[in-house]
Amino acid sequence: MSAAARCFGAGAAGVLLTGMGRDGAAGMADIAAAGGVTIAQDEASSVVYGMAKAAVELGAARYVLPLGQIAPALEALAGSPSHGK
Repeated sequence: MSAAARCFGAGAAGVLLTGMGRDGAAGMADIAAAGGVTIAQDEASSVVYGMAKAAVELGAARYVLPLGQIAPALEALAGSPSHGK
């Protein structure tokens, strides 16, 4: 994610799903600092609320969403109509 922040700046998007550790949260913070879009999976829909929680605690997650709302949110942010729905 840090490389995406450096290369794409405000055009970058980062999504953290269920998982352990903090390394993804640091990369997501880089995207947030560059002005990009950041989404973390919420605790209720996560099997392990570790990395997404770390991103939330860092203030790096602009949106915190249930798993089923992440793809539609990305489509909306990208301005893409949903295909097949």
